[in-house]
Amino acid sequence: MSLLELVTKAAANPKTLTAPSTYPIILNPEDSLLSLNPNVENPDPNSLVVPVSGFQISQTDSEIIDSANKFFKKLKRKLKNPSSFNTDDLIGILSSFLEKNGKKVDVSVGVDPSTEGYTRVLIEKLGFLMGRDVSELVLEACLVLGNWELVEALIVNGHVAHSSYSNLVSVLVEKRRSDLVCLCIKHFTDLGSSELLCILKYFLLPPRGAYSSMVAVRKGWESQAKLAIEKASNKDLKGKKSHVAKEAAVLLVIAHDEFLASELCLHYLLSSPNLDDVIFPYSISKLNGEEIMSLIRYLGKWLKKYERFPQAGPCPKASSMLGLKACDSVPTLEAVVKCFGLVLNEHFSSLVLNLEFREELRSMKAVVTSLALEARLCCSVANVVEDLRAEAESA
Repeated sequence: MSLLELVTKAAANPKTLTAPSTYPIILNPEDSLLSLNPNVENPDPNSLVVPVSGFQISQTDSEIIDSANKFFKKLKRKLKNPSSFNTDDLIGILSSFLEKNGKKVDVSVGVDPSTEGYTRVLIEKLGFLMGRDVSELVLEACLVLGNWELVEALIVNGHVAHSSYSNLVSVLVEKRRSDLVCLCIKHFTDLGSSELLCILKYFLLPPRGAYSSMVAVRKGWESQAKLAIEKASNKDLKGKKSHVAKEAAVLLVIAHDEFLASELCLHYLLSSPNLDDVIFPYSISKLNGEEIMSLIRYLGKWLKKYERFPQAGPCPKASSMLGLKACDSVPTLEAVVKCFGLVLNEHFSSLVLNLEFREELRSMKAVVTSLALEARLCCSVANVVEDLRAEAESA
């Protein structure tokens, strides 16, 4: 059977994980490599491959693997009867598992167990000891029990396997957890077509009950915009920091004002560096007429914003320098125009027959013309600057 046939067969017959891997964690290479010896008496020094023997796992790694296997089986057994298993039970056995293994590798989290959010800290500091299999099962338990705090911790700290993306996004959309869907966009490195289409449809035409969780997203943007204004008004900030604060304030205010809560969620998607140039157009092609019009109105808002505030632009240093992380999630003019081009490419034949679209396009025409003129002017100024720089260097 060819590799392609094996992959196709595996994809067509997905199986629920019933047992953990033999080596569920990343092994300590130093002890293992030091125990290796040549498998021949006189190895050829010119050979690129030398047979070795004596591979063995360190005592610490063996104990962690054994602990992970026991935890996996215990949690799997409890999930078979979720009615007798609650969030407190999950937190109890997960915290105990991470604490014990933390001691084995001599890592202290430095937080008292009675502190609120203690398990989140354990996942942040010691989550690497779970391994992929245990992480997937913990995620499944969190979804079954509705423990969204731990789901967030798993997403943020990179403990969600690629194979879990589709199921997780589907569950979060079904449960109307808009805030966590936004986290998925930010932290998942390669969203597939099914996840991307699901997210687009959800935010373009939010179902009933979705807006309550979008309030948290709006509050986050509002908080960042207020913080940016405070920093821009802070006279104690000098030089580069003051300049960055003012740039960030403009950027975050235009990103927050006049946008619906669902559109604020779209910011994360449009600004994501992980959008695939093949998958994203395909997902846009699968949107229906109502969803496309919603997307066009959203893109139109951005075009008008960038026309009114030509000084607004990317502010990458604001996140690390001032803690204004929302600046990383503001779509650039380039991203907006590119997305609008994809919409036209994928839906032009149906859009030209849509009266509402023609009206929307007329209102955007003046904006696009203005931006194009400004771009040409900027190019001319840039050319002049380059000529002057070259002349100065040759003088």
